[in-house]
Amino acid sequence: MTTEAIQDRDSILLEGERIDFGANAGAPLEEISDSETNEKYIKGEIRIVTEQARYPIINVSKIVSDKSYRISPEYQRRHRWSADRKSKLIESLIMNVPIPPIFLYEYDYSKYEVMDGLQRLTAIHEFYSDAFALESLTEWSELNGKKYSTLPEKVREGIDRRYLSSVILLKETARDEGEALRLKQLVFERINSGGVKLEGQETRNAIFDGPLNQLCIRLSRNSSLCRLWGIPEATDEEANGGKPSQERVENKLFREMTDVELVLRFFAYRQKHRLQKSGESLGAYFDRFLREGNQLENSTLSELAQLFEKTIDLTERLLGTAAFYLYRKRTRLGDENWAWRDSPTTTIYDPMMFALSLLLDREAELLEKQEDIKNKLSDFYKENYSTFEGRNVNPAALIEREEKLYEYFKNFVSEK
Repeated sequence: MTTEAIQDRDSILLEGERIDFGANAGAPLEEISDSETNEKYIKGEIRIVTEQARYPIINVSKIVSDKSYRISPEYQRRHRWSADRKSKLIESLIMNVPIPPIFLYEYDYSKYEVMDGLQRLTAIHEFYSDAFALESLTEWSELNGKKYSTLPEKVREGIDRRYLSSVILLKETARDEGEALRLKQLVFERINSGGVKLEGQETRNAIFDGPLNQLCIRLSRNSSLCRLWGIPEATDEEANGGKPSQERVENKLFREMTDVELVLRFFAYRQKHRLQKSGESLGAYFDRFLREGNQLENSTLSELAQLFEKTIDLTERLLGTAAFYLYRKRTRLGDENWAWRDSPTTTIYDPMMFALSLLLDREAELLEKQEDIKNKLSDFYKENYSTFEGRNVNPAALIEREEKLYEYFKNFVSEK
């Protein structure tokens, strides 16, 4: 493998892996005049078509179980409300405090996707199913410890009379599937779960679900990845579709779906477009990569899965759980000292995973030189600190990191 191949990218891709984003992908928009903008508005371009509906609270469980409503199971698994927060919602219903509307997207006629309000729907459904008892109520503290079935009759009847409002983005909002996806993302990012800002991968999971997204979710349970990033490992129950452990739910990287994004990064960084200079942010590139990558053939996705698992496994066996730590310089009170960072960073993860993925056929030789590789790594980072320190994500800096790590590992294997 040569430096030119690392920069060109196409030569390292699997058959069917290459994604063509188009020549102008990510390019800055051209300026348009005020008159053109007025005409655009008059024509109704980029205008959301909505209608409103009200659902009796007592019927909310039907929405959760109705096949006409699409609910993101992965988002729900990672963002379970506590009994305390669910109880506060029920107390609001008892007091008739207005509840924010849920947002639905009509992806087909009379078929809906829950864009915002999933936790409210689930909490109400669970309460009517007697799945939790009320707790931490302040205005109605005498109801603490009670489930729906054990509430005083009049209180239960009062809750049953409440309604949950919804705003529905109708199918005719968009002219085609591509525009529908873009507008759905636009709306989702603005309402994003009741004002709580979602991380990039949380939004992608909701907007760009598909085969590649599901693959990233499955691979995020990889034991090596979890150990290398300090994420509690998945249980067999979770791997078979069950709920994740509370320990995992409480882990920030798991809760914000950073583990899923780490897998996506590995795949996205292999594409040539990632090296092109444009006004596009890295997050926007990941969005478009996932959207287009969902169209890849199953055979290609299977090969990519094997590539990821072999690479992350080799990384852990070669360098241990501190593989993605950076040896960095610290200056305090004029004194300079060097020490290993105490947590992993994508500054190392991205180029190291890429470099080792190109050397999988030299795995045996690398493992034979394991101690030498580990012992000399701190000196490598000291010598190349200007390359790896900071958060520079321009293409030239990213390529330089990949090249230097690739050459570092390659020095420990024989020439072919």
